[in-house]
Amino acid sequence: MTKVLMKGNEALAESAIRAGARFYSGYPITPQTEILEYLSWRMPEVGGEFVQTESELSGINMLLGAASAGARAFTSTSGPGFSLMQEGISYIVAADLPLVIINVMREGSGLGNIGASQGDYWQMTRGGGHGDYRAIVLAPNNVQESADLMTLAFDLAEKYRHPVFISSDAAIGQMVEGVELPEYQEHNIDKFDWAVRGWGNPDAPPRTIQNIYFLDEDYEDKLRNKYRRIKEDEQRWESIAVDDADIVLVAYGISSRMCKEAVGESRKKGLKLGLIRLITLWPFPDKAFLDVNSDVKGYLSVEMSTLGQIKDDIRLATDCRVPVESYGSMQALPETDDIIGKAEEMLRKVEK
Repeated sequence: MTKVLMKGNEALAESAIRAGARFYSGYPITPQTEILEYLSWRMPEVGGEFVQTESELSGINMLLGAASAGARAFTSTSGPGFSLMQEGISYIVAADLPLVIINVMREGSGLGNIGASQGDYWQMTRGGGHGDYRAIVLAPNNVQESADLMTLAFDLAEKYRHPVFISSDAAIGQMVEGVELPEYQEHNIDKFDWAVRGWGNPDAPPRTIQNIYFLDEDYEDKLRNKYRRIKEDEQRWESIAVDDADIVLVAYGISSRMCKEAVGESRKKGLKLGLIRLITLWPFPDKAFLDVNSDVKGYLSVEMSTLGQIKDDIRLATDCRVPVESYGSMQALPETDDIIGKAEEMLRKVEK
């Protein structure tokens, strides 16, 4: 297939259409507005529905309706917009509905700024709305993976009848790279036996979409089993040079690209760094740590976050056997030399 040059945001939008998505509702917010702009003309071309809503609240609740009817539906937002969607997401989870939500992360907290950042990790992986839930979170680190993971997101959403998040960031969303777009898929809106249809046949039982908890006395067990299956079957990651590493970097998105470069440069200097690149933020890829050098000295999370939001998940995955530290800032992309310097400092500290 021929490669084309596209922004990461445009690749997400086009790949959603090729995955059979025919409903989008959303509100402009930098740095994801190219998704909305692209779909404003592209969605009508394929017979789909594009709605620029008056707010993120409207956008997420329109998705609830579209997903209830069996459509492949999605939205996109960033930072404050994602926060506004939390109640709607909680309702969608409660109704066991599949859809996809793209969060192109920017600086926060509050209104923040429009630069690239990765400060939404906790919100995306812990369930930002009220109640007992989590969502599968997929994190591309280039334009090609943005396209590929968009298709996967819809498949996983329908497999588990659950929302799936795409965790992009301003750098990945705005960069232009070559991408091979996926083939077109047809989605049959009438294929689900749970989707609402209208009551055209008075002899057929009505279908309703509501909080499943109130309909099924076994719901709690089913929910636990759903998350257990997701955690077992849907962990995704990339490992680089972890079998002999003294310090293993852990990163995702734009930060992981700098870490991959740091691994190569460090080994030229005799410093053995490795990298676990997270492709799923949740379920966190615990299995990736089974292949790490048994004599590893420590782990270093590298992220565009002031507080080091990945650290706790690394500690849980490794049973706190070795030190875990973090390096990064919400306002600046980590530089290769600085990553290596921080790893050297950590190694000296551990070896004392």
